[in-house]
Order: sequence, then C-alpha cells, then structure tokens
Amino acid sequence: MPTTDAYGQGIGLWSLTDAPDIPSAIALLAAGVIPRGVLRFASSSTRGSTLVGAAAPVDGMLTYLQDIKRLDARIDGTWVALSVGASSWTTITPAANFQQNGNSNGTFQYRLLNIAGEESLQFRGALGRSTWPTTPAGSYVVNNSALPAAVRPQTLRTVTVPCSDVNSSRITLKLDVRTDGYLEVFGTGAGIKPPWIGFNGVTVSL
Repeated sequence: MPTTDAYGQGIGLWSLTDAPDIPSAIALLAAGVIPRGVLRFASSSTRGSTLVGAAAPVDGMLTYLQDIKRLDARIDGTWVALSVGASSWTTITPAANFQQNGNSNGTFQYRLLNIAGEESLQFRGALGRSTWPTTPAGSYVVNNSALPAAVRPQTLRTVTVPCSDVNSSRITLKLDVRTDGYLEVFGTGAGIKPPWIGFNGVTVSL
C-alpha cells in the first residue's frame, strides 16, 4: 500500500511492497506534488477553466498569472493576490490640449501595485495645459485612450489631485478613475484654469 511523505504534506509514495506499476507510481507522485507547487496559467480565466472537478482549487494553492505577472494564493476559498511582478510604469497619452510634464513633475504614467494583498493602481507625473476656453467645461477626460482592462477599477474611484493656484481659485480638483478606463477631472470653470494638474502618489484600489 502506498505511503505518504515524511513532511506531512499527504504526497503519496509507492512502497517496495506494492506491485510494480510505474505509471501509477508516477501519477500518484505527480498528483501530490503538482498542486503544492506554483501553477502557471496564461490568465485568470484559463486558471478557472482548468482547475475544475478533481483538480478544483484548495486552500494553500499558489498560481502565477502570466498576462498580469501576478502570484496568487488560495485562501478561504478565494484567490488572493500576493505580489505583482515588475510593476513597470506605463505612459498615459494625454487627451487633446493637455501636455506631459506639467510643472516639471514628470510624464503622466500608471502602474499596477499590490498593497497588503489588494490590487491597486498608482499614478505619477503631471499634465500641463497652456490654453483654456473662455468658459471651461466643468470636467475633462485627460487620457486619450482608455486604460487596459487589467487596471480598471471594479467601481468608480474618486480622489482629489493638486493643481496650480495660478489662474485658479482652487488648488485641488476631483479625479474620477472610471470603470471604462478613462480618467476625468472635475472642478474647472470660469476662474479655474490651472496651467498644470498633478498626479504624483495618487493610488486607488482596483
């Protein structure tokens, strides 16, 4: 009868008293070892369609999602993000009439973060605007194209961002990080035409 490993992990091991059966011995070992390693999947959807039936996920499993470079752990019946890979910065192309490096604060960019198991989106840099309409609209979308689906929040996220007090009666604006991937600032208008809007350190939960 097969025995289990000495580390208490429940990995089945063929014993010398068992009838010779190399395929069964290999299958028994693989069934014990593979679920306890780091499983690689192209995406979360691939993971979901693969880990079903006898291979259904159990608490303690670790997976790596290749599309978003993320390590997850199965805890209390759900997948919890443990880390995000390189977290490289990605430049955001400004919408019309906005320019990069407002107030010399750098290029407007974003990156994916993991904070205590919570996926988050972080921004840095600033946008400039040299001209405004005589009476600006109350809000403006500031990115030319939507952020990728992997970094869009599940619900609307609203935060404050700084702006110049030059040509502006206020020093902050409201930023909506929308579920469709667009970033919209609110608060502009007659008397509120700041030459720059900052995003350094702005972080929202996904």
